[in-house]
Amino acid sequence: MTTTRHLDAESCYRAVKSRDRRFDGVFYTAVHTTGIYCRPSCPARTPALRNVSFHPTAAAAQAAGFRACKRCLPDATPGSPEWDVAADVAGRAMHLISDGLVDRDGVEGLAAAVGYTPRHLTRVLTAELGAGPLALARARRAQTARVLIETSELAFADVAFASGFASVRQFNDTVREVYAASPSQLRGRPGCRGRGAVTPGELELRIAVRTPFDGRALLRFLAVHAVPGVEAVEGNRYLRTMSLPHGTGVLDVTLTDLPAPGAGTLPVRLHLADLRDTGTAVTRVRRLLDADSDPTAVTGAFTGDPVLGPLRRRRPGLRVPRGVDPDETAVRTVVGQQVSVAGARTVTARLVREYGDPVETGHPALTHLFPSAGSLASVDPAELPMPRSRGRALVGLAAALADGRVDLAGGADRDEARAALLGLAGIGPWTADVIALRALGHPDVFLPTDLAVRSVLAGMGLSGRPEEVAEAWRPWRSYALVHLWTTLTMLDPDKEQ
Repeated sequence: MTTTRHLDAESCYRAVKSRDRRFDGVFYTAVHTTGIYCRPSCPARTPALRNVSFHPTAAAAQAAGFRACKRCLPDATPGSPEWDVAADVAGRAMHLISDGLVDRDGVEGLAAAVGYTPRHLTRVLTAELGAGPLALARARRAQTARVLIETSELAFADVAFASGFASVRQFNDTVREVYAASPSQLRGRPGCRGRGAVTPGELELRIAVRTPFDGRALLRFLAVHAVPGVEAVEGNRYLRTMSLPHGTGVLDVTLTDLPAPGAGTLPVRLHLADLRDTGTAVTRVRRLLDADSDPTAVTGAFTGDPVLGPLRRRRPGLRVPRGVDPDETAVRTVVGQQVSVAGARTVTARLVREYGDPVETGHPALTHLFPSAGSLASVDPAELPMPRSRGRALVGLAAALADGRVDLAGGADRDEARAALLGLAGIGPWTADVIALRALGHPDVFLPTDLAVRSVLAGMGLSGRPEEVAEAWRPWRSYALVHLWTTLTMLDPDKEQ
């Protein structure tokens, strides 16, 4: 089974019979005799093949009239890794729906973002995912609501609006329909971890990730690149400020290794100025963690490879370090051109102090939001603490991001975004590809001119051209790249990418 769109019943059923956790979130099993849908690893008795059907999304199962299983909580799974792999219209739309675009701008806003009419987009999503944009957004709201009901003591009215519902009545009706239980019944179930908000707007959640997950490697990368004022690392916790559609937020995630294959969770604390940003914040945290990556597929592709085979056995859960905001990631990439990581941090921290908005977080290390593209677009390049040519490139990029000439949002077409980036002065292939890697989540990016990559391959005795060596690593060259970078770091801790 290689796609979530056209599910092979026999392959799906084998995964269900073996309770294979690797397929949780990849497809959903609807049981016709009970009227419920489950994740593939549900511990309940396996139904007969004639009594089940398979759906690519929870929304598709709900639209077919099935309720979520109360035992395995099928909506509490990582997302499908295919949205990043395929990056087609359906995948791009799913990213935007997860980010809350339908709740903010409606189906018309979603359609405009991917370049389709609302009617045609609905046809595409229904054909590919089994549900239209409204049903997909409704499933997202229901899942966010369940998490808040079970992990906090927020009033149900607050839960309703934090989840994106337009009214408490709509919230109650949806929860009852999807979970066959009222909000009060969900909160009263055994195992709920409701602890309440420590302060107004503060939530404690758990983020589902595909495992194995190398949390320590990701934490080390984030720590080395942390920009003072915006980010901080304390022990195994990564903290940062975020600019969200309705206000500001503070993220506090604990990063640990999760070695067992399947799915696991990481504890996250969010402090939000507006609870309506809950779903969007969670989506951006998942993006930062590369939570939906399929490590089994990635490491399986490297098995037997003379270069990556030993590396993937050493670190099977390595992730591509991404970011919570693609525009910020692009700006930081330009700042980091041809300078050390420490030098880039120093320059970026100065940009934060001078052009970022101050924010009160209650944490002494988190004092500012990262500067917006609009604020940087109006800066005189001569005032920036960098060579004049790079300053012009940075301001030009910021202006293109601010006016929409370059679109790096979840619904962006990767090829179009790369072409638009290369059309800007001072943006070359290396910079455009790093942005594709970290801002757009492209799983198949390789940097043949990267000095660190060349150093590692030369140290392994490989004399061929890096781009030729990397052909064997498609379609996961981004993960191959991170493995090579991590190897260099292990040999020389001062050489972080």
